[in-house]
Amino acid sequence: MLIDDEKRMLDLVALYLKPHDYICSKADSGKQALDLLESEVFDLVLLDIMMPDMDGFEVCRNIRGFSNVPIIMLTAREQQEDIVKGLRLGADDYMTKPFGEEELLARMEALLRRTIPAKRIELKGLVWEEDRFELSYNHQLIRLTPKEFSMLGLLMKNPNKVFERDRLLELVWGFDSETEGRTVDSHVRNVREKVRQAGFPVDEHFQTVWGIGYKWIN
Repeated sequence: MLIDDEKRMLDLVALYLKPHDYICSKADSGKQALDLLESEVFDLVLLDIMMPDMDGFEVCRNIRGFSNVPIIMLTAREQQEDIVKGLRLGADDYMTKPFGEEELLARMEALLRRTIPAKRIELKGLVWEEDRFELSYNHQLIRLTPKEFSMLGLLMKNPNKVFERDRLLELVWGFDSETEGRTVDSHVRNVREKVRQAGFPVDEHFQTVWGIGYKWIN
């Protein structure tokens, strides 16, 4: 959802986002935006502050009355008190105009990673797809067991986060499992070997944190 009283800005941001597979709805007033947000589901809101009738602060306050949708404020106002006010009203991030296309995309992607459970993750041709229960590299299927698939997905969904062996046991095998940490290690070895044989440089990404556990690095 793009909210701005300037049609030129709405069209420009939509033009930025279209090649990156974002589907944009536009609203040129706070009231129109709130009506749409109450009737449709959106993944992210880009919200201007300086608007007539109802400014972005009021729009943000109203949105937070019924929705937790992520909000990035886009505005020409860069005073610290405005930034603090927007964040305290419930905005998740804040960018000042003019802004760069790449920075906007990066901030949107970072926010969506934190708020939308990943069902499909892709890195350098390696694709993990939860709904299809498939891992592939360059369209070549890599056969994993259910536990191997779940463990790899958990790590890929949380890049750079270190998971202790006991924590992996809880999350993948379950709290009541009598499985030991050595089982995690053997599953890690199996995953690495299968992905390595497919040609993906898995050792650069699936890393051991000695004495603690494992992490995935993008």
